[in-house]
Amino acid sequence: MISRPKSDEYSPFAAGYVGLVPDENVIEKLEQLKESSYQLFSSLTEQQGAYAYAPGKWTVKQALGHMIDTERTFAYRAMVFSRNHIELPGFDQDVYVANTDLSNISIKDLAEEFKATRLSNIYMIKGFSDDQLLRDGIASSSRFTVRAFVYMLAGHELHHLNIFRDRYGIG
Repeated sequence: MISRPKSDEYSPFAAGYVGLVPDENVIEKLEQLKESSYQLFSSLTEQQGAYAYAPGKWTVKQALGHMIDTERTFAYRAMVFSRNHIELPGFDQDVYVANTDLSNISIKDLAEEFKATRLSNIYMIKGFSDDQLLRDGIASSSRFTVRAFVYMLAGHELHHLNIFRDRYGIG
């Protein structure tokens, strides 16, 4: 079982994500979230996918696309840090979303893409040794351990599921 990272293993910003993850097996939580998020997003209509709760806010599809981008980014950082102490640049989520064209991608395909990406990441995480989980690197000018990114994957998803429930009225 992967133990919860200490607060000095991630940036203060990431504390909000790590703090959302319950004290249970994080890999089992990632697997459970993969399935429940897939069920949620694959059940939506295209009209629901195009909904934004306020002007200038992301649509459901854009928010799910952001979740996929972040899933890949956090997993990439975990993989790189597990093999090499290095510094990686940050990424601007708003620039990524603004430069993503989801017009030809259905909400159901995005749900499939999220599920597939998460499954791939779970296999990668299961392959990390205890030593690799404690390795670290710099991302967005802050130190992170590999296990911090594992928890951040779950916490970021939980964060957005809360937003979907509270602001979009889904979930």
